[in-house]
Amino acid sequence: MKLARYAAGLAAAFPLLASAQSSVTLYGVIDTGVEYVSNVGAGGHGLARMPNLTGTVPSRWGMRGTEDLGGGLKSIFVLESGFSPDSGTSNQGGRLFGRQALVGLTNQYGQLSFGRQYTMLFWATLDSDILGANVYGSGSLDSYLPNTRADNAVSYKANLNGFVVGATYSFGRDAVNAGPSPSGTNCAGENSADKKACREWSAMLGYDSKTWGVTAAYDSQRGGPGAFGGPGAFGGLTNSGLTDDRLSLGGYMLFQRAKIGAGWIRRDNEGSPTRISDLYYAGASYDITPAVNLAGQVYYLNYHGSSNQAMLYALRAMYSFSKRTSVYATAGFINNDGQLAMSVSGGSPGSNPRPGANQWGSMIGIKHIF
Repeated sequence: MKLARYAAGLAAAFPLLASAQSSVTLYGVIDTGVEYVSNVGAGGHGLARMPNLTGTVPSRWGMRGTEDLGGGLKSIFVLESGFSPDSGTSNQGGRLFGRQALVGLTNQYGQLSFGRQYTMLFWATLDSDILGANVYGSGSLDSYLPNTRADNAVSYKANLNGFVVGATYSFGRDAVNAGPSPSGTNCAGENSADKKACREWSAMLGYDSKTWGVTAAYDSQRGGPGAFGGPGAFGGLTNSGLTDDRLSLGGYMLFQRAKIGAGWIRRDNEGSPTRISDLYYAGASYDITPAVNLAGQVYYLNYHGSSNQAMLYALRAMYSFSKRTSVYATAGFINNDGQLAMSVSGGSPGSNPRPGANQWGSMIGIKHIF
């Protein structure tokens, strides 16, 4: 009798299990090519290479899935791995799923998720930064911008009738030692002896329509014992009393065959001798034909109280054979002033010029989306 009752219970559950709609999608991008960068190092020599970080976008593969739980509620997950197409190795400090690893719930009121995921600064600049993670782009001037992720993070994001809101909070923003590098900053946090160590938080507010949008965001990172020192992107945040904060404001407009965008990012890095900086950018993208796109952007970086400045100019032409496969040519030029020695290229480390020097780069490549 007991066995019969169990069997009846399982049989009754089968329709409920069958009615739950679930799906898992495998996806990815492979984007690489050949690049030439001029005036590298003290000797000013040229460098030919295959970038390992980004082309028009960083290469990646991942899985994402959803399950319909009923009443408009769905469970979601994302596992996303970044890799170097030149060598096949993992990026983001060698993590298996270094780009995203999250699970959560979503409905008409937004998405709540847990894990390694993007901060709100990523979502706030996604539309206004026309070239995004292009090999010659904003990542050349601020290496955090293509790496706006946090470990151990709780995130909420919603679009409520066009009003976009979101926030993240991380108990320990980066558990990987990979540097010094934004791929792993050795700031694990979750330390009972120092509860502020390596925390991160961000917030976003904006409005998004079918033809235009504006978004503001704030992103704050705390330091911690053992975090990387030095004057780099995360330099000097060696204790939890120091923060690296960014305030972002940007917008975009869509036309029939074109898109324009512009923005400003104010940075206050308490671990840097040149603490306050402003990054301005403006760009446009135009579909010459359905298969041919031309996009360009100008960036200006200025450090307050210093002669350190940089201007970056970038241009990219792309031809799409299909929705999945395209080829491109992209070029960039950077003008460093003061003691800045920023490379025009964010494609691979090791291409910086001498302080105050100019540099140009060019790349031809192919991108395939699957």
